[in-house]
Amino acid sequence: MPRKRISMRKIDEILRLKFAAGIANRKIARSCRLSHTTVNEYLDQFARSGKSWPLPDGEEFFVEEKPEAVIAVKKPLPDWKEVHEELKLKGVTLQLLWMEYRQEHADGYGYSQFCELYRGWKKKLSPSMRQTHKAGEKMFVDYAGQKPAYYDTAKGEMHEAPIFVAVLGASSYTYAEAQDSEGKQNWLMGHVRALEYFGGVPEQIIPDNAKVGVKSPCYYEPELNPDYLELARHYRTAVLPTRVRRPKDKAKVEVGVQVVERWILAVLRKRNFFSLGELNRAIKEHLEVLNKKVMKHVGKSRHEIWDSLEKGCLKPLPEKRFEYGEWRKATVGIDYHLQYEKNSYSVPWTLIHQAVDVRVGEKVIEVFQRGKLVTEHLRSFGKNEAMTKKEHMPEQHQAMLEWTPERFLRWADKIGPQTREMISQILSFREYPEQSFRKCLGILKLADRFGTDRLENACIRALRYRIYRYRSLKEILENGYDRLEPEKVKEEEAPAVAHDNIRGNVYFGQGEAK
Repeated sequence: MPRKRISMRKIDEILRLKFAAGIANRKIARSCRLSHTTVNEYLDQFARSGKSWPLPDGEEFFVEEKPEAVIAVKKPLPDWKEVHEELKLKGVTLQLLWMEYRQEHADGYGYSQFCELYRGWKKKLSPSMRQTHKAGEKMFVDYAGQKPAYYDTAKGEMHEAPIFVAVLGASSYTYAEAQDSEGKQNWLMGHVRALEYFGGVPEQIIPDNAKVGVKSPCYYEPELNPDYLELARHYRTAVLPTRVRRPKDKAKVEVGVQVVERWILAVLRKRNFFSLGELNRAIKEHLEVLNKKVMKHVGKSRHEIWDSLEKGCLKPLPEKRFEYGEWRKATVGIDYHLQYEKNSYSVPWTLIHQAVDVRVGEKVIEVFQRGKLVTEHLRSFGKNEAMTKKEHMPEQHQAMLEWTPERFLRWADKIGPQTREMISQILSFREYPEQSFRKCLGILKLADRFGTDRLENACIRALRYRIYRYRSLKEILENGYDRLEPEKVKEEEAPAVAHDNIRGNVYFGQGEAK
């Protein structure tokens, strides 16, 4: 359809705005209510005419009639799939790709048309593929809606297993695993295993706003749970939760969850599993198939794109694997130890009576004060065990390490067999070495004050009632109970429980008055 001819007055206005006012072509087009291509065409014709502005009085500029439309020559198109993949690399822009395209095709499309054609091609992709994620930039995480069941032989019942899913942004490389619950430990360790599967760490982790990870949802300043924040610091990455009720923010993992449900869970729906491990082995097998399956819209598999594009852009994993831990608050006792599950762990003696934060891991217990690591111990799973470091002791306690159980027993032998038995009993169930050594030393030194014979008699009386305390022996000697004639005591009259705090009526002398 031929273009409608415009008036000479409007042509003069175009020339005036351009040469007198210096206005840009597009602004002239808006002012004159014309398309910018029409304005460009008239200005080009004026330039070819050789005339100059302003025109001499009485002279007009006549516009040439537009020639018959020329059949447009089809210009070469770039490989839009390749353009889309190239944009995932850091620093690569559409302008750079257009410049490279024009180097190969000098008569190709201009930059604006190049961008418009790319956007048109991109609209045909799925929502997750429309987003251009840079390689190594993001990992999306979420739980699937479906929960396959397995038979828990320990409980004798069926149990539903949540499916944790992680997807890399640029390659769509996918990880999935079954868990026994959606608890905090499973959530965090799912991240750890996903990062190890991917072979590196992205710059950002994108979860939703689930309570297990985000304490206070806020797009601009979300407050993460301390354990989640600790994981992020350990792997030197950032956790950026999506906006609340904005599913498009996590379209990548939404599609990843859908793919896992269709290509893994649906395939396994008729199989029976008798443990969580068995279910995870089956998921792992099908996960490998899924990642090596060619995606139609890009012509490559997730594994191929990860291997060639994203693997090298991920940050290396730290040497030490993240260990899940629970935080506790504790106050250091006078013996410079703190208690956890009936076991004792030493800290520097200068922290006596001070509050500390304790992180209890699967294998290690770490002690912090004001955010600074003070010490760490291997976690003990015994009972009444002590983990004591020499450097934590005061100097006088360090000197006590020169004492050994054998040395105390040899000393007790010189006093008598009952004293040796007392020392042997104390050493056999000591709470931790320096305390038992001090107790033994105190008992043996009682011989210097009261004599070896009296100490032997006091030990006979204490052993009879299973009393193994320095203070008890000292009181027996000070009150002269060791000098009383031995009395045959019926077995049922003895204390029923062997404990330092249970002393009985005989200890207090009441038994002697019978």
